[in-house]
Amino acid sequence: MVSPLVNSKKIGFLSFGHYGRSAGSRTQDAGESLRQAIELSVAAEEQGVAGAFFRVHHFARQGAAPFPLLAAIAARTSTLEMGTGVIDMRYENPLYLAEEAAATDLISQGRLQLGVSRGSPEPALNGASHFGYVPGEGETSADMARRHTELFREAISGAGIAPADLGGGRPGLLLPIEPQAPGLDRRIWWGAGTRATAIWAAEQGMNLMSSTLLTEDTGVPFDQLQAEQIRVYRQAWKDAGHDWTPRVSVSRSIIPLVSEEDHHYFGLRGQVEGKDQVGLLEGTLSRFGRSYIGEPDKLAGELARDEAVQEADTVLVTVPNQLGVNYNAALLGNVVRHVFG
Repeated sequence: MVSPLVNSKKIGFLSFGHYGRSAGSRTQDAGESLRQAIELSVAAEEQGVAGAFFRVHHFARQGAAPFPLLAAIAARTSTLEMGTGVIDMRYENPLYLAEEAAATDLISQGRLQLGVSRGSPEPALNGASHFGYVPGEGETSADMARRHTELFREAISGAGIAPADLGGGRPGLLLPIEPQAPGLDRRIWWGAGTRATAIWAAEQGMNLMSSTLLTEDTGVPFDQLQAEQIRVYRQAWKDAGHDWTPRVSVSRSIIPLVSEEDHHYFGLRGQVEGKDQVGLLEGTLSRFGRSYIGEPDKLAGELARDEAVQEADTVLVTVPNQLGVNYNAALLGNVVRHVFG
């Protein structure tokens, strides 16, 4: 097995878990998508990949309920980290989430890396309200997500939550949620889309998960803006005085053109998708990172010049999951051996 620590960076994959009956899709339904995610995780571990991460979306044909999947992966692997990128905390019952996360982490023996955040735009109008969660008076949906996150983190840290029933209406000691998973509180990541939210994540004591999208734009290339985000995060972490070292991940679309199949699917895209994109997302000017598509040596050089990739300790490679297990296992093997190797 190739070492999962490549050039001092952990290389993981990030899957959106898409499924549907489109032409060429090898994940025709949700069952196929989930079962293939398990098999890809097993294959990825054999290729020397360090982590398997999954997007979480609601009211869409892609991954929505991560814990059955993560627990199944934990039971089939031995070194692979598994996690989310990210759970939308607007939709979550913080205490039930704490129980699910702890149980999954115990199955994995401490390999869960859980990404949480306010979440990305969803297709449903006020989707969280249909799950029973509505912001309080004077509170935004982002405020609600942070409030849910605070209670979740208290619960996994062993804080007392509910008073024990001693009978006769007498209040007892506060009971923590069970089970508890030691160390899980240091393996929570906040998905930050701006420099300000990265600073907030550092102050709260969470690892930083940054993706191929930032919901701000200063006119500089994406990798430079993201590198700045990472640097202000690390300074804020230092200023907060935390007594442990956090991790930082970035996501990249990386497609080495090695086989005829690679060229068939992505050769033309590689000729036109080499630049950042700037556009409006929910009315906010946002900058989207470029795709890296080309010969492995060329990609290795380009990624060596990507400032954010160099700043991060973990790189999550987004995979085209609808192309199936064999294709994506080969893609990840090529990334580990020929791009970052």
